[in-house]
Amino acid sequence: MRVGIGRERLQGERRVAATPETVTQLTTLGLEVLVESGAGAPSGHGDAAYTDAGAAVVPHLTPGDLDVYCHVRPLAPEFAAALRPGTITVGLASPASELATVAALAAAGATAFALELVPRISRAQSMDALTSQSLVSGYRVVLEAAIRFPRFFPLYMTAAGTIPPARVLVLGAGVAGLQAIATAKRLGARVSAYDVRPASADEVISMGGTFVDLDLDAVEGTGGYARELSVDRAVRQRELLAPYVAAADVMITTAAIPGRAAPLLVTHEMVAAMRPGSVVIDLAAETGGNVEGVLAGVDTLVPTQAGDGSVTLVGMKDAPSTMPADASRLFAKNVANLLALMTVDGTVTPDFTDEVVAGACLTHDGTIRHEPTAAAVAAAVAAAATGEH
Repeated sequence: MRVGIGRERLQGERRVAATPETVTQLTTLGLEVLVESGAGAPSGHGDAAYTDAGAAVVPHLTPGDLDVYCHVRPLAPEFAAALRPGTITVGLASPASELATVAALAAAGATAFALELVPRISRAQSMDALTSQSLVSGYRVVLEAAIRFPRFFPLYMTAAGTIPPARVLVLGAGVAGLQAIATAKRLGARVSAYDVRPASADEVISMGGTFVDLDLDAVEGTGGYARELSVDRAVRQRELLAPYVAAADVMITTAAIPGRAAPLLVTHEMVAAMRPGSVVIDLAAETGGNVEGVLAGVDTLVPTQAGDGSVTLVGMKDAPSTMPADASRLFAKNVANLLALMTVDGTVTPDFTDEVVAGACLTHDGTIRHEPTAAAVAAAVAAAATGEH
């Protein structure tokens, strides 16, 4: 079977869906790997490295000639529509926001696997791209904060005086948040963190942080994720968080709800109450943001309430792509491990009795198998039809 590895087209995306290491893994399984020329260059993998690993490097990939296509970012609807029936795709699909592509995949008869849908069970950890890429993001956001913060992170005791450590507040203690806590601690900051899931307290403490307990009822979603709060509860949460935000020198927000817009955790007024020179990094900016007024890819100066300076509000964009070598190393391994699970005697044959395979499948045989996405596509079609009339 012919497995295609394409060059990512989205501006700013520097990752690749296969590295020379995973090409070797795939060819050992009996698969023929075609790599589009230049696909790995932004992450440090030249065409020659892929050739040496056993891949064929081609100038361009033709969708209709492939049996399997591996990608990082969601496919364009036009590319999805050009796939021949039965083609298998593996990559991030963002099904909640890419309904046109999902519909095109179903219409083309493609069997699409969305790495966001990989079940969060121990057997599937090696295929969990959300976790691997969150690890990269959580590390990177602390570096971005440290670069912008006008002071040191660690405590320094010098002959000229003592410099106190920076106070870092992390909102959201998932994989990205925990990595942010660990990285900020390694840089010497005093770190505290909050999450709506009380079970996160032990994990925060294990990373060296102090857990902020707002004494609210537990909120736990499926698969270890948080679920969306009611309006009243969200307002109360922000009220209780306000003094912790005001006391922080650096705030990093990482809260996300799969398939939904990012929850609003911090208002403009809460940011303005911080001290001048403070830095806020919103990792969820691309999905709406945890902080009011954030713009993905933009640094915004928010005047302080006292009028004595400003707070830098940073909307992170393409966070894993800022470290493309290691992000690609992890992502490509996630892709290869999922393909390995489905490959028998050199043929990728999905077994839908396997809960990992079934859970990760987005479209198959002309249908959308992920029920929330199927409902969203149907609603969009109905809305469009109503609009026509």
